[in-house]
Amino acid sequence: ELGFMESVPYLDGPLSPLEFYREWVSPNKPCIIQNAIGHWPALKKWTLAYLREVVGPKVVSVAVTPNGYADAVFQNRFVMPEERQMPFTDFLDIVEKKVTSPGVFYVQKQCSNLTEEFPELVCDVPLDIPWMSEALGKKPDAVNFWLGEAAAVTSLHKDHYENLYCVISGKKHFLLHPPSDRPFIPYELYQPATYHVSEDGSFEVIDEKTVDKVPWIPLDPLDPNLERYPDYAQAKPLQCTVKAGEMLYLPSLWFHHVQQSHGCIAVNYWYDMEYDLKYSYYQLLDCLTNAMKVL
Repeated sequence: ELGFMESVPYLDGPLSPLEFYREWVSPNKPCIIQNAIGHWPALKKWTLAYLREVVGPKVVSVAVTPNGYADAVFQNRFVMPEERQMPFTDFLDIVEKKVTSPGVFYVQKQCSNLTEEFPELVCDVPLDIPWMSEALGKKPDAVNFWLGEAAAVTSLHKDHYENLYCVISGKKHFLLHPPSDRPFIPYELYQPATYHVSEDGSFEVIDEKTVDKVPWIPLDPLDPNLERYPDYAQAKPLQCTVKAGEMLYLPSLWFHHVQQSHGCIAVNYWYDMEYDLKYSYYQLLDCLTNAMKVL
């Protein structure tokens, strides 16, 4: 009962702060909330043409990878994307297929890039979700803007945040695992590295030599290698699609793998989790899982 759900439920609209905390945050359960962001100006305004006009040729951070997988295991390395500084209009030319360029491009910098790199868009969305801020007694640590190609994929991982993920246009496809699936999800230590694009357009993997090894999940949940990771067969993934105008509440420490439709635009709000008894339980589960590997 700590993690089992047959599907991600839908809510017709936001609840009161107390109800939402009691029914969803405290039990650490995800849900998709409809009719929560329909009043945002972004829902009507944020076309690619509008973004091109408002943001223009301003230089922004874009993640570039050869295969669409940023922050993922590749060639026995934990490989991070090349973070390229480029005019936003050039990025849109690639998304709209007006030009071709080697690799897969994704605006995905997770450092409150909406407020830091795209302040021109802040007037179209709120800087917090009032009922969530009241429920948690805090403002979000970061508000992130996402836009990219369909080939851009987020590998399976978890975050220490209460996450409200709001889709403005297109669709996001989530595969979720509750924290209680931790014993069935493999972690291994990897040498960190970064993609580098050479002059001929080919990608190289360059090791980050002064950085400690990174624990990461090597398994692809869409095509799991059960011969190598047989325990994963006992896991219970949930899949859901978040459409334009919908909000996913993704609780802290839930594992998630994300795909998207081409040119999908989204904004998410990261609220720091409470390091309470639930966190202690998940840390214990993690320690026990690692201890069992040694036996």
